[in-house]
Amino acid sequence: VSLAVAAGRARVQQEPLAQTTEGMEITINCSHPDIQTSNTIIWYRQLPGRGPELLSLAFKGSKELPNKAGQLSVSPDRRWSSLCLSRPRWKDAAVYSCALAD
Repeated sequence: VSLAVAAGRARVQQEPLAQTTEGMEITINCSHPDIQTSNTIIWYRQLPGRGPELLSLAFKGSKELPNKAGQLSVSPDRRWSSLCLSRPRWKDAAVYSCALAD
């Protein structure tokens, strides 16, 4: 999936499909090679039949997502980020996406 976002010419790229079974850890990667210093990385998900739900905003480093049993990590050069869901459940089945914002 290639997603053009509102942050001007910035682009992000994600794997087209990632699957796991219930309870098995999964990592979803996002590449944003054209990230600018002012950009914030946004991760969100969209459950079937629902609107987008913000998961987290990130600038650098790693942060726990306790209510989602996961962790969001940003590379030191900020050119990629990843969302790791340590114990996904069926209710977590969704489209997970990243974007950049000013």
